[in-house]
Amino acid sequence: MFSDERRDKILELLEKDGRVLAKELADLFELSIDSIRRDLSIMEEKGLLRRTHGGAIPAVKVRQAPQPPSLRYQSGAPHQNAISKMAASFIKEADTVFIGSGGIHFGMLPFLPSFPFTVVTNSIRIADALKESDKIDVYLLGGKVKPSGNVSDTLANDFLRQFTLDLCFATGGGISQNGLSTATPEVASLGRTAIAVSRKTICLAPHEKLGVDFFAKSGAITDIDLLITDDEASIEAIEAIESKGVKVLIASSIG
Repeated sequence: MFSDERRDKILELLEKDGRVLAKELADLFELSIDSIRRDLSIMEEKGLLRRTHGGAIPAVKVRQAPQPPSLRYQSGAPHQNAISKMAASFIKEADTVFIGSGGIHFGMLPFLPSFPFTVVTNSIRIADALKESDKIDVYLLGGKVKPSGNVSDTLANDFLRQFTLDLCFATGGGISQNGLSTATPEVASLGRTAIAVSRKTICLAPHEKLGVDFFAKSGAITDIDLLITDDEASIEAIEAIESKGVKVLIASSIG
């Protein structure tokens, strides 16, 4: 197989599976891992994919449509669940916390503590899941409801500015040394407000989002007190964020 044919096949696998691993590609094509890494580096230079620790994921655009709710609010992948679980462990009794509308925020729900605390959210789906809890007080931000069931307009921003929060769980479509970013300005604006009104901000950062910059900035990386990623994260991306003075924790994947 010629190198161009091999790279076309790698792109097919990326489109089908959403990621590729260098070791599996080396076995598939009966090549050394170094040869596969060279392929991935060449493809990254051409903008065809983005390399990660151990493999590659599809290249991202600065504006990508979010996943539909039917996909966003499913059981998370093991590495995402590991981040969600570790993040939830930082909630203390009587805290007031902001939990946004990301899939990884939804993934926190099974790991939330059983003692009393308060949740502020812009997600109807998350508010609905928590509304019957006798331990958790839930505040849903008001404003125009999007088809996703989330609220992120100027009314929601004004609502959120009324509060002071103990803890904000932030995330984004992209997370890099340049900051947190997302595809739409209104969601970015709400994210900035959540960070601004919170005494502490913890960023939930799956490896596939590290080193990525999206269209609209929702916060500087120095706004983050703690970043939680997983054990597939790029060492280079972690070191770039740590160089800005941000503490990074690694969550080991869980089933």
